[in-house]
Amino acid sequence: MAKGHRTQIKRERNANKDTRPSAKVSYARISVQKACFVLDAIRGKDVQTALGILAYSPRYASSVIEKLLKSAIANAENNNGMKMEDLYIAECYANKGPTMKRIQPRAQGRAYRIEKRTSHITIVLDEKK
Repeated sequence: MAKGHRTQIKRERNANKDTRPSAKVSYARISVQKACFVLDAIRGKDVQTALGILAYSPRYASSVIEKLLKSAIANAENNNGMKMEDLYIAECYANKGPTMKRIQPRAQGRAYRIEKRTSHITIVLDEKK
C-alpha cells in the first residue's frame, strides 16, 4: 500500500532530479513534424557544430531552435559553471502542443478547417567526458 511518508517520497523523487542544463520553449508556433527535421540534424552534435548547422539551415524552425540552444548554453555557463567547448546536445525533442482551430471560407457557403499547430521543444545539454 503506502511506500513511506509523503515527505520521504518527495525527498527521494527530488534526489533523482536531472541536473543537466536544459532549455524549453512552450507553445512554439511550428508543427512537431517540421521542428523534428531540424532537431534530427543537430541531435548528438557538439554545440559549435549545431550552431553552424542552425545558422545555415533554410527552415523557419532553425531560427527558433537556434535561440533555444543559445539559451541552454547560457544556462549551462551561468548556472552550472560549464564551458561551452565541452558541451554537446544529449537530448532534443518536440512534443505536441495545443492546436488552434480556424475557419477558411470556401465556395457555396462551405467552411474548411485550418489547424495551426504548436509544439513544446526541449533541448538538454551535457558535458563530454
